[in-house]
Amino acid sequence: LSTRKKGLSGQFPLTQNVTVTEGGTANMTCRVEYNDQTSLQWSNPAQQTLFFGDKKALRDNRIELVRATWAELTISISDIGLSDEGQYTCSLFTMPVKTTKAFLTVLGVPERPEITGFTKPAMEGDEITLICTTSGSKPAAHIRWFRNDKEVTGTKEVNATGKSFTVKSTLQLQVDQSDDGVAYTCSVEHVSLSSNPYQVTEVLEVHYAPHVEISHSVIIPQEGQYFKLECVAKGNPLPEPVLWSKDGGELPDIERMIVEGRELTITALNKTDNGTYRCEASNYLGTSGAEYVLFVYDPNAPGQQDPDHALIGGVVAVVVFITLCLIIALGRYLARHKGTYLTHEAKGSEDAPDADTAIINAEGNHAAEEKKEYFI
Repeated sequence: LSTRKKGLSGQFPLTQNVTVTEGGTANMTCRVEYNDQTSLQWSNPAQQTLFFGDKKALRDNRIELVRATWAELTISISDIGLSDEGQYTCSLFTMPVKTTKAFLTVLGVPERPEITGFTKPAMEGDEITLICTTSGSKPAAHIRWFRNDKEVTGTKEVNATGKSFTVKSTLQLQVDQSDDGVAYTCSVEHVSLSSNPYQVTEVLEVHYAPHVEISHSVIIPQEGQYFKLECVAKGNPLPEPVLWSKDGGELPDIERMIVEGRELTITALNKTDNGTYRCEASNYLGTSGAEYVLFVYDPNAPGQQDPDHALIGGVVAVVVFITLCLIIALGRYLARHKGTYLTHEAKGSEDAPDADTAIINAEGNHAAEEKKEYFI
């Protein structure tokens, strides 16, 4: 934004507002379109003279002369701080003196954020607080929260500290086992950071009691097969080890029933393996168990069919039954509506007092019909 003050002689200085990031360098330029060898001067917001022409007036090693002519006076201020912000004045020493103002805006760079308020580990069901804090920004920084890649909303608080701002954003959560291992990221955005926000991440650790399920390797176990059960135990801390039992007691055949880690393997199934198998897993928060009922089929036994065949047979039987019901219902419907009209032979028979009379009447009507002649 250029500003100018025009004197009676037509001489006037021109300046431009400057914005610089804290720690950077600001170039302050003052130009004159027409000058009759009159000196230019720069002074700071405290009205201290910085340069008068090419002569340095203030002892500040950060301030240097860039260019000094009758038409231009440019100086540089390095290692800019927030205290350097303000209104600078360029003066043209005519009679009277003409001045122009230029405002130097300093952007305060936010400090890298920190997340506090959370002590690992949390217990399932606990309410926890995450606080993201950044200081030193000017203007105030903007904080965003992300749960993994999804943005969530926090509560923002801004406090002024001198010329800069301290910004806090708070998240309050009630955690469960689904939050274990989830990454919460605090992202600080500011004009001084362009498109590269500062980020810090906190990965939650949530402890919870075990949950156990049993998976099996064969859908229809048969005699002689290799069979495996796996105890799928989830919990934090991870429940170790898992314990296997059969029908409430120890495994009866340790030569064929092999336990490796979470897996129970039966090398060659037979009928004696039928029963209820249970696995249990524990951590300091509790114990969980699951059961699997094993029934071993004999593929060579007559009349024994596997559950899939029985299911298919049941479905087919239901379909056949429904089809028969539909056929019977349709037959009854057609029979109920049959004979609702009379043929020529039946005319007159409906009013007969008995069967013999009805036959005579029908024959008479038939004979009368035959005697009819038609001429065209």
